[in-house]
Amino acid sequence: MSDDKSKVTDKAGEIAKNIWLAGVGAYGRAVDEAQSSLKKATPQPPKLFRELVKAGTALEEEASEARAAAISSVEERIAQVRENFHLQRPARMEDLASLHDKVDKLTRKVDALTRLVKAQQTSTRPAAKKKAAAAKASTARGSSRKKAAAKSAARKKKA
Repeated sequence: MSDDKSKVTDKAGEIAKNIWLAGVGAYGRAVDEAQSSLKKATPQPPKLFRELVKAGTALEEEASEARAAAISSVEERIAQVRENFHLQRPARMEDLASLHDKVDKLTRKVDALTRLVKAQQTSTRPAAKKKAAAAKASTARGSSRKKAAAKSAARKKKA
């Protein structure tokens, strides 16, 4: 399986290299044709060169203006988003520390309330157990009293 992968990799590398070489060949041919056309078109290559430099300079200026406009547009959009979310200024360390303190206070309060609830639950449990035990005892007492009453009634009938 490893051999199959390496064959595929080698083949892909060979194809990529051929594509690269074809591109370089096309570039070379284009340069050659441009130079021969230049020689035929004008006997003064420096004049053409200067014109090309002027055109390139103008295009470069346009590109830098377009870039500046794009940056300005992005900055405006960022400002708009910050305004929409009320984020006019970036968070400062003091703000973060203040939020951290508030979270700590809330955590302590929640912990205290949790302890209080647990304490109330444990204090009500023994009372409930005592009531249940008392109810069982009274039931047992009540049934033993009923038995004693029944025995005494039976004795009275015999006598």
